[in-house]
Amino acid sequence: MVMQVHVDIVSAEKEIFSGLAEMVFAPAELGEVGISARHAPLISKLNPGEVRVKVSDTETQEFFVSGGLLEVQPHLVTVLADTAIRAKDIDEAAALDAKAKAEEALEDKSGKIDYATAQAQLANAMMQLRALDRLRKRAS
Repeated sequence: MVMQVHVDIVSAEKEIFSGLAEMVFAPAELGEVGISARHAPLISKLNPGEVRVKVSDTETQEFFVSGGLLEVQPHLVTVLADTAIRAKDIDEAAALDAKAKAEEALEDKSGKIDYATAQAQLANAMMQLRALDRLRKRAS
């Protein structure tokens, strides 16, 4: 029998996922981490990216997070995300539009924009599109 860890993925708006999993993969600040049951306690910032929850050998659920915190206890993983979306629910058109607007803002040399905000928006949109692309590749 495979050991499992309880996983909670929560955004500012609502709980996105709560259940048991064999493994959790998350985009921690210093790189992707893989977490299984009895993992050492850990707290880390999350970068924008994909959180994958391996529920079983045949089921993996993907989520996009825009950043946040990851807390790991031996039998509990909590993802506190600024924004969390199931990968299958990502609006590709909105992500492409956000990417185009952020790229346009970064090219504006008038100094009327906040470059850090525009870069964060671009990274967020790119990570959403990457998560959607990975989901499509796994499905085919």
